[in-house]
Amino acid sequence: MKRLHPIAGTVAILTIATFWLSTAWSELSGSEQLIALVKMTIPWGFLLLIPALAATGASGFALAKGRRAGLVGAKLKRMPFIAGNGILVLIPCALFLASKARAGEFDAAFYIVQACELVAGAVNLTLLALNMRDGLKMKGRLRRAPT
Repeated sequence: MKRLHPIAGTVAILTIATFWLSTAWSELSGSEQLIALVKMTIPWGFLLLIPALAATGASGFALAKGRRAGLVGAKLKRMPFIAGNGILVLIPCALFLASKARAGEFDAAFYIVQACELVAGAVNLTLLALNMRDGLKMKGRLRRAPT
């Protein structure tokens, strides 16, 4: 568990960052072909992301051993927001955008959902980065800020 948790967490963060950066880069390129390719590829990335997130969560709960205070508690409090954002916002957005891109429909609905996905993705990246930071502090790899 001690090795699985940081590896799975890193894979999850890198996967989400790849989705986010690929989306931003494709949008900035202005190429509808590139945007469509990125949007249709992201759902396939769920085959890596979902198991990585599940392994991170399960191993994190196991490592917590019932503790709910301090940095462990902070990490646990973020998890429902990360999961909810992913399940209720990011996955539906990605599937909608892939469908629209496959049909070549780059209309207002596409770009409104795209903006929501970018914001929600940035939120999840931030929350996961905070969890990683707290995990590194717990392991002594980062110094804790004075209180």
